[in-house]
Amino acid sequence: MGRLGAQHAENIATKIPNAELVALCDMDTVKLKETAERLHVSKTFTDFDEMIACDDIDAVVIVSPSGLHTEQIEKALAKGKHVFSEKPLGTTVEQCIQAEKAVEKYSGKVFMLGFMRRFDDSYRYAKAKVDAGEIGNPILFRAYSQDPEKFIESSIAFAAHSGGAFLDMAVHDIDLARWFVKSEPESVYAIGGCYAHPEFGKYNDGDNVSCLMKFQNGAMGFLLAGRTAPHGYNIETEIIGTKGTLRIGSVPQKNLVEIMDSYGVRKECSENFLERFQQSYVEEMKEFVDCILKNRKPDVTVYDGRRVLEIANACKKSFETGELVKI
Repeated sequence: MGRLGAQHAENIATKIPNAELVALCDMDTVKLKETAERLHVSKTFTDFDEMIACDDIDAVVIVSPSGLHTEQIEKALAKGKHVFSEKPLGTTVEQCIQAEKAVEKYSGKVFMLGFMRRFDDSYRYAKAKVDAGEIGNPILFRAYSQDPEKFIESSIAFAAHSGGAFLDMAVHDIDLARWFVKSEPESVYAIGGCYAHPEFGKYNDGDNVSCLMKFQNGAMGFLLAGRTAPHGYNIETEIIGTKGTLRIGSVPQKNLVEIMDSYGVRKECSENFLERFQQSYVEEMKEFVDCILKNRKPDVTVYDGRRVLEIANACKKSFETGELVKI
């Protein structure tokens, strides 16, 4: 389950109308037992194949390590389950194509990919303004995704399996860029480095990386993925148009409280992704369940997963070679 899997489980058990959490699966038997007791779940499994063989299960939420997503998506669909999978769709283009074929083969089932930022109230509000033409034509998409320095040890421990900052962190910003700009990147140029933590270097990764993009419609994009923010979890997005500009999260504040003390006047920041996007995870799961009940397809598709991976891989290639990469 991991941190996010446990959060999804709690959301389904307590906050998602018309859904019942009937089973949990994890290799950590202690955590599995504790979570099942806390959420009053009777069925527990340590083997994914055994879980999806259970007839009482209509849908499966996959929050396993990234390299297992494609195989588990295909297996669950073949067993007649609706499937929600966390990002990424796969760790290679070949895996993404395999997932696409499975979703197409079992087209009667709902498949949804977890790009939760699309379900954040602020991003939805901004998207509606862009779609209504209130800022004219979008010409620049800028995004910062920064993890706190105080969690750097877990980032280093995960680095061997993460696929790098572009695949692990920037995929949400890449997805948002495509969503807001309504175009696909045609070339990328990425730079960055190990400015504070050389440990990432042995994985051809950096603790802070960035990328400049040119889209097919001429729009520009700039992404920063960093792991050393001293102030907290910082997700900031800006969309500049020909008639106006939208900014989301320009101050990564925890809430609306201002603290006045010996340090001056300040606002506390969000600690992590679970705190910042807590409601987004609820809303995306509501959408998944609603699609099943109403027999419709979600806007986030399997093809979004493959396209984002292709762009992230191009960014990684540019970062490693120091060259402009055409997509």
